[in-house]
Amino acid sequence: MTLPAYRIGETYDWNYEHVPPPPRDQQVAACPGTWDFCGLPIASPLGVPAGPLLNSRWILYYAALGFDVLTYKTVRSVARASYERPNLLPIEREPVNGRMKAAAAETNGWDSWAISFGMPSKHPRVWQDDVEAARKSLPAGKILVVSVVASPQTGWSLDRIAADFARCAAYAREAGAHAIEANLSCPNVSTQEGSLFQSADASGAVAAEIRNRVRDLPLVLKVGAFDSREQAAAVVAAVAPHASAISTTNTIAAIVTDRSGAPLFEGHKRGIGGRAIRERCLAELTMLRQIVTGVGAGLRLIGVGGIGSAADAIERLAAGAHHVQIATAAMIDPASGIDIRDALARRAAVRVG
Repeated sequence: MTLPAYRIGETYDWNYEHVPPPPRDQQVAACPGTWDFCGLPIASPLGVPAGPLLNSRWILYYAALGFDVLTYKTVRSVARASYERPNLLPIEREPVNGRMKAAAAETNGWDSWAISFGMPSKHPRVWQDDVEAARKSLPAGKILVVSVVASPQTGWSLDRIAADFARCAAYAREAGAHAIEANLSCPNVSTQEGSLFQSADASGAVAAEIRNRVRDLPLVLKVGAFDSREQAAAVVAAVAPHASAISTTNTIAAIVTDRSGAPLFEGHKRGIGGRAIRERCLAELTMLRQIVTGVGAGLRLIGVGGIGSAADAIERLAAGAHHVQIATAAMIDPASGIDIRDALARRAAVRVG
């Protein structure tokens, strides 16, 4: 099945406006089992993270294609333009584990790419109306998560950053979000909001402020790859009293080069997504499960990064994820959710038979 997809050769704004209509009467296999997202009933553990879902129309498009947890692309308390193209640059398929200094560009690589958007956002008046439209149009069994981030200015204190996160979270709740995601990790920005997950104090402060402002919704924290187990354990301890779940991993940062070794993106790191980060993201999930279990925290875990098949989804669930989210594979092939659900249904039928 070939379905219209995000056009990586076009701008962010072009793709924001040109959204494929949801396919009519699309048949989607039931996903075996009983599922919930932090207590909210859902039809499957399959979701899409913030990256591909630019607006309500993209959310409804993927909702019709087998995905049940839909995450609205990260929004801010101010308008912010996207970086210029390329926003998605295919790369080589060599594993990226966080210690590599470069991921060479590769024109034929279509299961991994460097991501360079810079967390753009419409003005809150625009995205609030759009979130409300998405919520009203989603059918039962599907959850709308709104991803938020602060927009710090020079000299902002941690308290002010946390307050800006909480302000966006309150806007999202007012617009109808089922759950809030605080994006504490974006390798594509050089300001403070891009690496808050690396600090237990910062992560805890943001989680506490959002929880104080939005007490009634599940709170997910999106993190990147930790430098050490000790760092991860400190963050878990800091956020466990406030958060509902941790989403891991928000790409792996690397400097991107062309085939000659010359740096791209002016030598700045970019987040790598897709198959190239599969192994590192699985290892991060396994580590976090061990930490969360060891301290007796009630945090749920969302597996993200390099998932592209039913086998990948099953592997993440077995490793401790309560849910899985698919970005790169779903953007390249929007039918991937349908294919994964078909495979899961066949697997369940064989086991029962």
